[in-house]
Amino acid sequence: MRYSLPLIALALAASPAAAKQDKDAWKAAKPAGKAESCINLRQIRESRVRDDQTIDFYMTGGKVYRSILPNRCPQLGFEQRFSYKTSLSQLCSTDIITVLMDPGLTRGASCGLGKFQPVTGAGK
Repeated sequence: MRYSLPLIALALAASPAAAKQDKDAWKAAKPAGKAESCINLRQIRESRVRDDQTIDFYMTGGKVYRSILPNRCPQLGFEQRFSYKTSLSQLCSTDIITVLMDPGLTRGASCGLGKFQPVTGAGK
């Protein structure tokens, strides 16, 4: 079996620029309606931490909500993961998230969420 190392090296060399473009594409998102105080937990398909103050929530049906935290949340952008507790079937802007840190997913900073702004063009 033969491997083509030059092609692999070329693909690896080209990927950082593409990754940067994908990573920064979320900044071009535009508001798409009125901000909401809460979103339905059952409809959250995934979340993407963008930086220490921005989280995008991808919903079933394709809608994306952006929560801009009122204050920077230390290590959120680096760790890219958080937990939350709620007794409701909704996640609300009054809820608190906690950054999960390595090793062992120890608890980091706890921070308040912002309102949930529907956006378009958030990318993945």
